[in-house]
Amino acid sequence: MVQLRELDVRQVLRDGGMPFQLIMDTFASLDPGEGVRLHAIFEPVPLIRQLEQRGFAHVSRRVADDDWEIEFVPREPPQDIQPAAAASEAIWPDPTWNLDLTDLAPPEPMERILSRLETMSSGEVLFALLNREPVFLFDLLKERGHEWIGNFDETGKVYRIMIRATPSDVTDVRT
Repeated sequence: MVQLRELDVRQVLRDGGMPFQLIMDTFASLDPGEGVRLHAIFEPVPLIRQLEQRGFAHVSRRVADDDWEIEFVPREPPQDIQPAAAASEAIWPDPTWNLDLTDLAPPEPMERILSRLETMSSGEVLFALLNREPVFLFDLLKERGHEWIGNFDETGKVYRIMIRATPSDVTDVRT
């Protein structure tokens, strides 16, 4: 049986607050195999979709008009993903830059990573340790053409990311 952490964001929502970071921090701090029982004032469909993409199944229960209980439990990772990830990791060169950003609050880790990438040559690799999954960084890396791989360490508390730099001034010259 999966152990569930209780997270109640009903009052934050009633007060007009945005508990997204609190929720993501809770999920980032879970031990392997641990889940969350989220208490909210509505069914957070976008959050459910995002957590499903991160490997969590859910069960939603409406307790009252403005009282929802959503249980998130980890699913088993698909077996065919692991060998592909291992193969892609083997082709990455050793990092040129190593950053431990675990003691910094957002958005500073993202800003430091993006700043360092601006100075790197194409193909160089940056390795960073973070205290949460950098969900907002992923879109920026994609926009700028950088490649990355990442996952949580065995404790589930530190997110590791490797980013291969692709300079923004690359031009396609065809004659």
